[in-house]
Amino acid sequence: MVIRVASYNVRSMRDDTAALGRVITGLRADVLCVQEAPRFLCWRRKRGLLASSGGLAVAAGRRGGGVAVLVGPGVRLLHGEGRLLRCFFGLERRAIAIAVVEADGQRMAVGSIHLDLDETARLHHAREAVTLLQAVADRFDALPVLAGDINEQSDQPTWRHLAERLTDCYPVSPCGDGFTFPARGPHKRIDAIFAVAGLSVVSCGGGDADPADLVAATDHLPVVAELSHPHSGIGDRLERVHPETVRRSRWTRWAGGRVGREDRGFYGSR
Repeated sequence: MVIRVASYNVRSMRDDTAALGRVITGLRADVLCVQEAPRFLCWRRKRGLLASSGGLAVAAGRRGGGVAVLVGPGVRLLHGEGRLLRCFFGLERRAIAIAVVEADGQRMAVGSIHLDLDETARLHHAREAVTLLQAVADRFDALPVLAGDINEQSDQPTWRHLAERLTDCYPVSPCGDGFTFPARGPHKRIDAIFAVAGLSVVSCGGGDADPADLVAATDHLPVVAELSHPHSGIGDRLERVHPETVRRSRWTRWAGGRVGREDRGFYGSR
């Protein structure tokens, strides 16, 4: 079992939306964590258009915080929610969007975050996000994965905090140079995917897209991690198979984006 989890800051769809749609399609993501998702006028419709441009559906998120999780037909949606993080006076409100998905009987709780430029708020929100994600993962007996725009690099405190609790996927099985910002002339890795040790990292790096589209779509580059369960039987065979053969596992079950009434934060308006 291989699940493609991607993370992408889309800058509120303020750039070339056609190029953005082509990039998202090229990611071939089963789960896409979005940062700077639209959150003002017609935000629900815009998020729906963003998702449909890549054959995905909105699974989790709320207006506040500007984060969302989108899912594709290769996974079954079990739960989606959006939770606001602690408010820091004078700073932008932050949130985490969490979707629990299942494929071949294996569950993942995938969280999308966008951390602040302020170091104090950034570290606090990282701690808070990990706690909230772990609670949802425990409730659904799922493996936690956290992805997003960290707004700092791997040698800084917040990144180190996350990497001590979850595995930074890129160094485990890197694909490409890993730089994600700015899209035009990238030289910083500030976007990442972190996964629990119970998941194997098959590869992690950028997606397949026209370089011109990557520059036109938004100011960040996407990150894609191929994750597998260690008992899936795929293991060492992956490196001997053509990438197009293993690019996506297919599953037959698909939930049409609905979640239960208990998911109070899901796709809310606050």
